[in-house]
Amino acid sequence: MPALLKVLGVFCLMLVGSRLGLPLGAAMIAAGAVLGLWAGQGPAEMAHNLGAATASPLLWMFVAVTALVMEIGRYMGEARNTEAVLGALRRWGGRHGRIWTLVATPSVIGLIPMPAGAVFSAPLVEQAAVGSGRSAAWKTAVNYWFRHTWEYWWPLYPAVIVAMSIFHMEPWRFVAAQFWFTPVSVLAGLAFLIRPHREELSLSVAQDGGHGGRVIMLAIPLMMVIVSAVVLPSVVPMWPGWSPENRRMAAMLAGLLGAVAWIAADGWRIGYRVFQTALQRRNLSVLFAVMGVMVFKDMLDRSGLLPVAGQELLRSGIPVLFAVAFLPLVAGLVTGLGVGFVGASLPLVAGLVNMPASNLTPMAALVLGYGFGYVGMMLSPVHLCLVTSREYFEATPGRVYAAIAPCVAAVAVASVLLHLLFRGLGW
Repeated sequence: MPALLKVLGVFCLMLVGSRLGLPLGAAMIAAGAVLGLWAGQGPAEMAHNLGAATASPLLWMFVAVTALVMEIGRYMGEARNTEAVLGALRRWGGRHGRIWTLVATPSVIGLIPMPAGAVFSAPLVEQAAVGSGRSAAWKTAVNYWFRHTWEYWWPLYPAVIVAMSIFHMEPWRFVAAQFWFTPVSVLAGLAFLIRPHREELSLSVAQDGGHGGRVIMLAIPLMMVIVSAVVLPSVVPMWPGWSPENRRMAAMLAGLLGAVAWIAADGWRIGYRVFQTALQRRNLSVLFAVMGVMVFKDMLDRSGLLPVAGQELLRSGIPVLFAVAFLPLVAGLVTGLGVGFVGASLPLVAGLVNMPASNLTPMAALVLGYGFGYVGMMLSPVHLCLVTSREYFEATPGRVYAAIAPCVAAVAVASVLLHLLFRGLGW
């Protein structure tokens, strides 16, 4: 059986298991085990790989980071804090203060490349939407979509760094190619998620409560995380045998620990309450889903099926442009991670640029491959931000997909148009 069909088959089995009531984390771990067996690993090798994936320091750092993000999110959701932040945003936005809050909050949080970062902004989106009558699926879609307006080119994201290196492209050229996705993404969210409810969301709301000192106090933990993510990986010695990804995650964890210490100094009761929060049913579901995603990603990497699937697709004689779009799309759907679809598919896309008679240029291939990989990632049911947003708001998956579908389609169309433009310009 072709490797591509094996990957898609396991993906479908995982979705069926989740649909039948199996927790997403358990469904993904089971899918990872099946993937290993289907890749030709014996039971002993598969069990060894599964154990190695479960014992990975990266996995447990992801879990710790997610737990701390949820704790900080709970702190941000405290009444005095949401009143300060939302009051300030509403005052700045005037009559459209609620709209400004719904859009700006997840977007600003999106500048920090943290796993499951949508949990950070969810409490503020929840509070901003109070009284609007909007559904859980709509709030999930708003929080999820506007959280991901920067990852196309923002240089803090690992996916962007890896993509630059794969295409051997100068940062300014990469940004010049990819930047256009951000206004397209924002405008699509405004057009399809916000505008239909503009009058309802623009109803008069209280304009007070935005105390500047309190807002600065709340911004400091955010800045701690940003500074740690930017500075620490380059100055802290790497633990022997650790990958750059482990190093970046350790830096993020250090920043979050500093942020938690800061909010503890503000009088927030830390300690056992962190564990009490993590052990709540909804949060346990999120943490287990994070574990499942990481185990599945590790098992997918160890199976070696995605590169084989890419080579099979290229040898099949299908049009090159279809391969450039389809390979990242599948990788994004299966991994649910930016760095996942970039690492699994873009090396193949970059290789196609150098093929005789491909008529591909670097920037044209980049925007088509990255754009469709991003579409796959945003539609992936294993994307951590989608999982955590959906769990937080307790939203139905089908309704969330229906809400974001036009936005995703806009990104796909923009990807094709940018490809045609850069190809016509010979870029």
